[in-house]
Amino acid sequence: MYRYDEFDQAFVAQRVDQFRDQVARRIDGELSEDEFKPLRLMNGLYLQLHAYMLRVAIPYGVLSARQMRRLAHIARTYDRGYGHFTTRQNIQFNWPKLAEVPDLLAELAEVEMHAIQTSGNCIRNVTADPLAGVAPDEIEDPRVHAEIIRQWSTLHPEFAFLPRKFKIAVTGAPNDRAVTRGHDIGLRMHRDGDGRPGFEVMVGGGQGRTPILAKTIRPFLPAADLLSYLEAILRVYNQLGRRDNIYKARIKILVEQVGVEAFAEMVEAEWRNIRHGELHLPAEELARIAAYFAPPAYEKLPDHCLALEAARAADPGFASWLDSNVEAHKQPGYAVVTISLKPHGGIPGDATAEQMEAVADLAAHYSFGEIRVTYKQNLVLADVRKADLHELWLGLRLDDLATANAGLVSDIIACPGLDYCNLANARSIPIAQEIGRRFRDIEREHGIGPVTVNVSGCINACAHHHMANIGILGVDKKGSEAYQITLGGRATEDAAIGAIIGPAVAGDQVADAVETIVDVYLAGRRSGEAFIDTYRRTGPEPFKEKLYATA
Repeated sequence: MYRYDEFDQAFVAQRVDQFRDQVARRIDGELSEDEFKPLRLMNGLYLQLHAYMLRVAIPYGVLSARQMRRLAHIARTYDRGYGHFTTRQNIQFNWPKLAEVPDLLAELAEVEMHAIQTSGNCIRNVTADPLAGVAPDEIEDPRVHAEIIRQWSTLHPEFAFLPRKFKIAVTGAPNDRAVTRGHDIGLRMHRDGDGRPGFEVMVGGGQGRTPILAKTIRPFLPAADLLSYLEAILRVYNQLGRRDNIYKARIKILVEQVGVEAFAEMVEAEWRNIRHGELHLPAEELARIAAYFAPPAYEKLPDHCLALEAARAADPGFASWLDSNVEAHKQPGYAVVTISLKPHGGIPGDATAEQMEAVADLAAHYSFGEIRVTYKQNLVLADVRKADLHELWLGLRLDDLATANAGLVSDIIACPGLDYCNLANARSIPIAQEIGRRFRDIEREHGIGPVTVNVSGCINACAHHHMANIGILGVDKKGSEAYQITLGGRATEDAAIGAIIGPAVAGDQVADAVETIVDVYLAGRRSGEAFIDTYRRTGPEPFKEKLYATA
């Protein structure tokens, strides 16, 4: 993984010292909250309903075991013993004391971590495929380009105060595991006719009150031109994006208003002026960054493991976990493991300090000391020997980290909602917990098969409910919490925005509604059909008819 150079480390340490002075001035009353707000936001510190919240960047979702141990220490020392992993591949701490935040940031800096550009109208944490470097379908490792984008975008003088926040996602595979069409810029790697890698560039995706899928403005961009093309996009947006209305400030609104063809023409015109300048990436620089992401020292192993198959046959619980939480690896004899942070009835994305330490220890022992954070609020160990899978599973069980539900109905994405967020209309966490409890029968859950369920506490859609097979949105209905249900969303390469199925339901009816939707699918599915396949074939009517039969 990438290691900070001397400039990176000096810059982060300097920022900590600056913020320490700013916090002291706020506590002494020299700065009002209005004066302090832009300073704290530049350092990832939000003021939520009950306390400050610190959002820590995890670039493209990659952590070392050492960094995870430090996050555990921070959770225990500065918070209430846990952290919350987010859809941006970040981690949030919900209860830090303002006076202690500079010390917290200093401890992060010691392990090459920070909270810079995790808030504000700037380019946020760049996200990527959590299976980067190990997926069998991958063209090239997208982390190389994600790191280059990180370096280019950090404190970029032109883009520090954009019309609105800006998010970029990168994938190196045709199967999209990075939700590229849900971002301001999505980059999906392809090869041209000569076999050279490059990117399809998609612009104008986003969630919120106006969910829009990103549109392709360039089917193929040579990799060496990536930064200059991104710069051209951001320049057009920075010049033309609205600053008078926060609800119309995202690039998705600009693309819709001017039209994708006109927007693409403006970008191309700007790009022609800068394409051959200093942002053109020389091959040696790409090679230098790529060296940080060289494959680990894999053993030469057979792909078939007799011990693994014996353990599978002997233990149904282990077999279920293999089926849902273990994926193929491009290296023979290895596998990719998803660690579910969604125990049935638990809070999606939360991990205790003890669990983080356990993951760090397991990663060090079984996966070359590296951990990935996924947009689904889970963790991944990307390089586990098949022969070690049973032993790893036993270790995960000790800390309630072996729930066999990755990709299944209880693998719910949820935002903090009204329990923490001052923007929320309704609670998300209790809804997700009740749905998780409702589907806690692992055998039944595996029989249902893959289905995505996302719960957002407000229209800002931090849980990406628009792009879930079953989306749940908390709304204020005459002073009471109610929940709107959408069906048919997808976050994959064939992305789609879900459609509202009918009137909002009360909070105590949401789990029943999800169960009814699942029952309709089970009654109507054909052999081999996943939930989304059945929905696309039948449309919403069978679900709507059953869901509102007694309304």
